[in-house]
Amino acid sequence: MDIQKILGKHRPEMDNLINILHDLQDASPRNYLPEESLREVARYLNTTLSAVYGVVNYYTMFSTKPRGKYIIRLCQSPICHMMGSETALESVKKLLGTDLYEPTADGLFSIELSECLGICDVAPSMMVGEEIYGHLSETVISKMISEIREREKTGNIKNTCDG
Repeated sequence: MDIQKILGKHRPEMDNLINILHDLQDASPRNYLPEESLREVARYLNTTLSAVYGVVNYYTMFSTKPRGKYIIRLCQSPICHMMGSETALESVKKLLGTDLYEPTADGLFSIELSECLGICDVAPSMMVGEEIYGHLSETVISKMISEIREREKTGNIKNTCDG
């Protein structure tokens, strides 16, 4: 990842901070913002490191820890909760062999919780990148994981990671 190239795409103004952070995280192979990148951003924007961290820590789409290439965002809204999101979460964790906010051993997946995805009509639901999956069951979740792993194996990769 060429930090200077990414920074150079943006004017050195605080209004560009979120876009810079998105670009840096998207360019990171582990889908996160390392401290050295955040230090460069602070220098570029002539602000404090704590101001940059304040934004990073406020928004859940940013991470300072390495994550999987594909982030599974499981909805935890009241509707999804009533419709079985806890069961879906347990299925995802079991099928991937990992816990919340930890990348899988192969580095492909991470599981995160989302307050609301706004798709209550298909509750319980989740997103992987910009792809939406609803009416979750272990079968639906297993099929999604298998399809992504197959795309990775065959090289027919559709990057659904949105950071």
